[in-house]
Amino acid sequence: MRYIIYTFLIIMVAYISSCRKDFNTVPSFGNLEFSKDTVFLDTVFTNIGSSTYNLRVYNRGNNAITIPEIRLENGTSSNYRLNVDGIPGKEFSDIDILAKDSIFVFVETTTDVGNALSLLYTDRILFDNGSQQQDVDLVTLVQDANFIFPGKDAVTMKIDSLTLDGEPTTLKGRFLTDPELTITNTKPTVIYGFAAVPANKTLTIEAGSKIYFHNNSGLIVDNKGTLKVNGTRTEKVIFEGDRLAPSFSKISGQWGTIWMRGGSKNNEMNHAIIKNGIIGILVDSIGTFFSPTLKLKNTEIYNHSNFGVLGRGTNIEGQNVVIGGAGQASLAATIGGTYNFTHCTFANFWNESLRTLPAVLVNNFFEYTDATGQDIIEVRDLHAANFTNCIFDGNNSIEFVLDNVNGGGLFNYNIRNAMIKFTDPNASFKDNIELDFTNSFYQNIILNGNPSFKNTQNNDFIIGENSDAINNAVRTLFFTDILEIDRSTNPDIGAYQHITFE
Repeated sequence: MRYIIYTFLIIMVAYISSCRKDFNTVPSFGNLEFSKDTVFLDTVFTNIGSSTYNLRVYNRGNNAITIPEIRLENGTSSNYRLNVDGIPGKEFSDIDILAKDSIFVFVETTTDVGNALSLLYTDRILFDNGSQQQDVDLVTLVQDANFIFPGKDAVTMKIDSLTLDGEPTTLKGRFLTDPELTITNTKPTVIYGFAAVPANKTLTIEAGSKIYFHNNSGLIVDNKGTLKVNGTRTEKVIFEGDRLAPSFSKISGQWGTIWMRGGSKNNEMNHAIIKNGIIGILVDSIGTFFSPTLKLKNTEIYNHSNFGVLGRGTNIEGQNVVIGGAGQASLAATIGGTYNFTHCTFANFWNESLRTLPAVLVNNFFEYTDATGQDIIEVRDLHAANFTNCIFDGNNSIEFVLDNVNGGGLFNYNIRNAMIKFTDPNASFKDNIELDFTNSFYQNIILNGNPSFKNTQNNDFIIGENSDAINNAVRTLFFTDILEIDRSTNPDIGAYQHITFE
């Protein structure tokens, strides 16, 4: 018993000692300094929590101080939430800062805009009171949005998963209802989980619409389903993640993909911007030789952690397309199929990790392991890989590869009036006849020319007045570039006609 009492006393002494301040303070003297005088929480969606923002509070004086009070001006009713030096709340008392030291204040919000489409929501953090009081403004724009959530079991609260081809999957999400099959620009649309277009239905996305995906979310066009994206040059359709703070503007992998499954048909995307996902567009449907599964026009695809566009045995037609950085390849046209690209720019200047694939990879096979553990390579016909007036560039030495596994199938390709970055000092491809740029399947190739991009790190792939692409394209039926600038005479290679940089 005596041992227990002694132990208890030791614990209490240690606890009291740990709580005791080992320094003396003076009251705050109204000379606090702040890392910013206004905290802008950027744009958030109604009833969806913001990112966490930080404010640093400095005591530049020679004495430790105590701030008697830190609080939100709107009090406990404020929609902002604070964390002061590790303590959550909305009102705080007697916060100490050592001499020549600082504390962190973290801020976040969840706000309802009510009946308005948008609301500028503000508050202030008040430090001290009376004549010593100082403040920092808090500002955020809250937007109303249309939300698409997966269903949830009312009893177990388990989130519904999609069933595809009659088989359950692990993908959280649901099929869109008829009223959801037209997306307008009236409000942004925020998608949680995977929203799927059912068979024999068409999802139409009107000009100026903005589609935001939460983490592990995306869009699926199912067998016999169709996607129509009807953007214009002045009202593009934007697909990106739902974290709108500037710090997320160039973060890849924030959402999943736009997946056009086997059997989807007549998909068209015009004047779209797709950025910051895992795979920008994944196309699985083979379609027919004469009918593309996806027609991609005047579209920009940037900053995806795996692929910009991944085609698997499909038919894709692209004009005036720009595909920028991706962790593996900007365009992977794989497992055979039909690929026709005209006046496109493939520019992979990925700098987040080591990239082993070129900007554009074309092959006619896929590999898998069968039930016995044996590695199998299956070859499919490459009906066409035609690239006319295209730029293949990036920060690797080799940015274009045709990879033909000779299994007796078709491997048809034609590369015309293209600018290709290809330097092979180790002769890794010396036996690859498809990469002999003097063979008859290549015409008017500019090897390792200077595209003179405006700013590769900002995904600005307009070419300048010093570009080797100028006037070197062959005339086609596509008389304007991605910005609708005339190219009917003296067309340039790539998606853009050149300009003179200031």
